[in-house]
Amino acid sequence: MKAGTHALLRPSLLVLALVLALLPLAMPNNYVIDVAVRIALAAIAAIGLNLLMGFAGQISIGHAAFVAIGAYGSGIVTVRFGWPPLTAIGGAALGAAVVAWLIAKPILRLKGHSLTMATLGLGVIVNIVLINEVDWTGGPDGMPVPPLVVGGFAFAKVLHWYTLAAVLLWLSVLLSLNLYESPGGRALRGLNGSEVAARVMGVDVARFKVRAFVLSAVFAAVSGSLTAHYLGFISPSLAAFTHSVELATMVVLGGMASTFGAVLGAALLTALPQLLGGLHGYEMVFFGLVLMLTMMFLPKGLVPSIALKLRRKA
Repeated sequence: MKAGTHALLRPSLLVLALVLALLPLAMPNNYVIDVAVRIALAAIAAIGLNLLMGFAGQISIGHAAFVAIGAYGSGIVTVRFGWPPLTAIGGAALGAAVVAWLIAKPILRLKGHSLTMATLGLGVIVNIVLINEVDWTGGPDGMPVPPLVVGGFAFAKVLHWYTLAAVLLWLSVLLSLNLYESPGGRALRGLNGSEVAARVMGVDVARFKVRAFVLSAVFAAVSGSLTAHYLGFISPSLAAFTHSVELATMVVLGGMASTFGAVLGAALLTALPQLLGGLHGYEMVFFGLVLMLTMMFLPKGLVPSIALKLRRKA
């Protein structure tokens, strides 16, 4: 059996495809489908960030900047220059990749807290630019974004969006799992364990870090562009510090270096605020408590910790 066919027939991917295909049958109304779309779009960004944090071990708390670059890049070129949305999404992803490539080398020379602060600075810069460039971005009030139309077909219904988001999520998981098992993925995991050891084994540490950073930025930008066209409106809060922390928490909560963990983390962090809306302001307290207990009793994250317990019982 060819390697590509074997990858597509991986049991976990088949189960995911089945779940995504059958899920609309279990969702009672458009509100629940809307939450599912938001989860899928957030999961795409989380899977990308997991490539950088989980695989390569480089902590970023400024990745919402690339989500915002994707969203505003796509929004600005469709509104101001009349680009077709699909071309705009590709252009925004390319723009985010260029920005990530330009800043990757100087930023990724840093380690630990210094790297974390540098990525935080990136998010702050993008947020301030979006607020101050009123003529282009609408400033603090944000800007409208036209709906997604591809080949004359308008994604007007929430079920259309669910189908698109589910397909893209499945492809994102496929890409991530293939990368994890590829020579490049093994090199990233090697430098995550010890950069010195990886360098001794012949891994070009700087080049692999830059690749992971750029690839994670592209995932975030695509997620941002699609979110912009789905919601029809964007604001500078996309690049806010809290959004960056939320993305990083999705990866940590689900389990670092676990692709399905990133998906689970995105699902929990997107759905829980909706489920806890009736707590009248205390939902974030409950949410913080869940995070604390998870880190205390499942420090590797949900998916790796549960998988480890199941293996020990087997």
